[in-house]
Amino acid sequence: MLEHLIEFEPGVEDFDAPYTPLEKAGVNQVVDAKVETTNWLKSLGAVDEDTAVDQAQTSFARKAFTNIVTGQPIELTKDSLVNIKAPAAVQHLVGMLTAYDWEFVHQAQQLRGYCVAQLVEETKNPSASIRLKALTALGKVTEVGLFTDKIEIKKEALTDNELDQRIKDKLSKFMGIVDIQEVTDVLEKAAHDD
Repeated sequence: MLEHLIEFEPGVEDFDAPYTPLEKAGVNQVVDAKVETTNWLKSLGAVDEDTAVDQAQTSFARKAFTNIVTGQPIELTKDSLVNIKAPAAVQHLVGMLTAYDWEFVHQAQQLRGYCVAQLVEETKNPSASIRLKALTALGKVTEVGLFTDKIEIKKEALTDNELDQRIKDKLSKFMGIVDIQEVTDVLEKAAHDD
């Protein structure tokens, strides 16, 4: 099946052309050689170094993205992230992750809508227990909020002394702590009375 590769003999033009070592070549000869080599590589379908690096970095970014979203082991994910060195590849990774996040949010919204629609359908079920469960679940939906506990928070403006007194009251209630100043005053008064 691959015999044609075994017998492949690429044509080499000017094989008998004289070879000039780099040390003996002039500037014009080196530039001409570079241009001819570049043209020859392009004719073979080779990509330039920058394109090859960009393609490799994009590939690293895709691999890192895959490792992140599929929950691969942390060591594997870190290794794939370390391979990303070009700023463009980092931006590519961030773009993919951002698009993934938006798609995930969009899918979650669709699933939520589907679930609510199914619950509405179940409220018409002939079985009373299924209707009751569906209505209970619908009542717990955030927008309805029928069965949610509401906590009201009040803010009171207290002076420092009032706040200090409340803290002392709480501490004495739970820990049996007595204000040291009061005890000292009582002890001093008792000493003077004697």
